[in-house]
Amino acid sequence: MRHLFLKIFLWFWATVILTGISLVLAWVLQPASVPSRWHAGFEDTARYFGTAAAGAFEQSGASAASEYIHRLSEDAHIHACLFDDAGHPLAGEYCPEFEVMTAHIVSGKPSDSDMRRGLARMAVPIKGSNGRAYIYASELLAGPRALGGEHSGMAPLRVVVALLVSGAICYFLTLYLTTPILRLRSAAQQIAAGELSVRAEPSMELRRDELGDLVRDFNRMADKTEHLISSQRQLLYDVSHELRSPLARMNVALDLLRGRVRDDPALDRLETDLQRLNQMIGRLLTVAKLEAASTLQTPVRVDLSELISSVVSDADFEAQERGSRVDIVQAANPAVLGDPNLLRSAVENVLRNAIRFTQTGTAVEVALRTDGVTSENEVILSIRDHGPGVPEQELSNIFKPFYRVADTRSYDPGGVGLGLAITERIVRLHGGRIQAINDPNGGLRVEMIFPRAFWTAE
Repeated sequence: MRHLFLKIFLWFWATVILTGISLVLAWVLQPASVPSRWHAGFEDTARYFGTAAAGAFEQSGASAASEYIHRLSEDAHIHACLFDDAGHPLAGEYCPEFEVMTAHIVSGKPSDSDMRRGLARMAVPIKGSNGRAYIYASELLAGPRALGGEHSGMAPLRVVVALLVSGAICYFLTLYLTTPILRLRSAAQQIAAGELSVRAEPSMELRRDELGDLVRDFNRMADKTEHLISSQRQLLYDVSHELRSPLARMNVALDLLRGRVRDDPALDRLETDLQRLNQMIGRLLTVAKLEAASTLQTPVRVDLSELISSVVSDADFEAQERGSRVDIVQAANPAVLGDPNLLRSAVENVLRNAIRFTQTGTAVEVALRTDGVTSENEVILSIRDHGPGVPEQELSNIFKPFYRVADTRSYDPGGVGLGLAITERIVRLHGGRIQAINDPNGGLRVEMIFPRAFWTAE
């Protein structure tokens, strides 16, 4: 019941069924007696058909009267019977059904009527052309049996047909309403995945209803979003690129100044800030390029086990200078399809971040495994530190450029806040996903999940 299609379909169909049930109940629950405003009309109708039946009886006998009543039954789907003035049946069908009403007429009642199973029944005394007295009893056109006809066994079949027809109508109506919504959802998912050029189908814009308005508004929104994001990416790239020239001139000026001043703590500080600024601009250019790329240009098969061993070896040397180490605690041997340089950069960014925050004397744990994933076509690279962790509400934000966590972890003397942002974009470019989790035993664990290439290096 969570799907919109199923909800609309069932509600439409339930409405049709309940409407039909209400109509049937309205017929069945009619009062036992004929309403007074209908009585005169029913009595006149019964006298008209009764006079015709009596005329046929007097002219051609009981067979002619029975033939008349039979044709009346076939044409109007009503039962009738002609009695003499003593209540004995002369012609007709289903005469025993009217015996009680006929008895009332014999006893002197001017007419008799009732409602039975939603049907109006009427018995009246009539006079033939030769003055002979008769009693005519008949069902009138009312209630479900008027729809069912003579064969009551046809009623269930007609109910089934009505349900099938109503179900088909509700199905196609629901399909008509939900199809553009599902297509619009698919387009929104593709845009959310980074395919900003995706639009809803042009044929959907031709609809002249609220859904057509929604599709047109969606496409206009997508155009505006693509333009804004593209402009932002281009601005980021242009600014970062333009900063390179004055930064290079500042480095030259710093070298010239050192030749004149020699050792000076202020120049050391300036050199550190220039190096950090140069690093930040380089990473900004990397972010801009990764954002602009939708697919890898020349992907190759990469042996993750070999790549991680190489990166861990370099990172362990850096960790030892900080009084910690990097250990591979679990190693599988899968391969992925991608760019080895980008993958190396992604792993190095996370490892350096973990080394920076892990406590002295602890190990950064690296695990490459194929178990514990949602699909057998995936591989997990997990990197865990033994640091202070990150507040739960901040876990999804640490992959944003320049985002800083408002706690002790936010003090980062060696970073510029772009490493994890670059890693997230590299992982996404390789068709994977990344997540940060606070380990139950302490520290932060970053998991990069990649699709496997089902190839293992020898």
